Amino acid sequence: MKRYFYLIPILLLFGCASLMQPTAQVDTTAGAQPLPPYSGPKARIAVAEFEVKAAKATSEIGSGLREMLITALVNSNRFSVVERQVLGAIMQEQELAISGAGAPDTGPKRGQIKTADLIITAAVTEFEPQASGGQAGLGGGGGVGSGLLGGILGAALNKAHMALDIRIIDASTSEVLAATRVQGQASDIAGGFMTGFFGGWALGGGLSAYANTPMEKAIRICIIEAVRYISQTIPANYYRY
Repeated sequence: MKRYFYLIPILLLFGCASLMQPTAQVDTTAGAQPLPPYSGPKARIAVAEFEVKAAKATSEIGSGLREMLITALVNSNRFSVVERQVLGAIMQEQELAISGAGAPDTGPKRGQIKTADLIITAAVTEFEPQASGGQAGLGGGGGVGSGLLGGILGAALNKAHMALDIRIIDASTSEVLAATRVQGQASDIAGGFMTGFFGGWALGGGLSAYANTPMEKAIRICIIEAVRYISQTIPANYYRY
């Protein structure tokens, strides 16, 4: 009987660890698996500046999230993304090419800038790096929750979540074709449980402070689910490039 008793802390440890897997919540879909490979026609889109409404987020965080979304959209191989944040620099190069100041037969040509059929907008409505905390121990201490197991499971339990309001807008008519709220949430025991869950693709600017934390996982889940929603919701007739 005694040897079975020693198995209880181990089983409880693995049971609690499984309960603390990062989770995703989306209005229309669920899960956080990357999209399957794709090699068909693409939809041409532009991603607008993120609107930041969450009290704990900044404009720099909004810019970093936008960078990550653009990278994820491009890497999905489903979208031709046109960039508008550097349009001023592009126009400057074109003007330089036609002014005669540039070397002959070099530089960009005018009249070839591609336009987007769809605009993706996003608002950061929730950004909680430490939404809640507490102890992950069992029964508030004592018994099986003390000693070595208590030292592991009684560590601080960090939780984080964020949410984006996504809209898909027709650039010709300004009609909102679809809208949803995408959420990502994750929890972790302070000290390294579940680190590296999504591999090594970089966090956007302003987000490096959240590396290897539950907030990083929540961010990555949210971005993955945003790409999934956009790719599955855009009408098929927009995939023509």
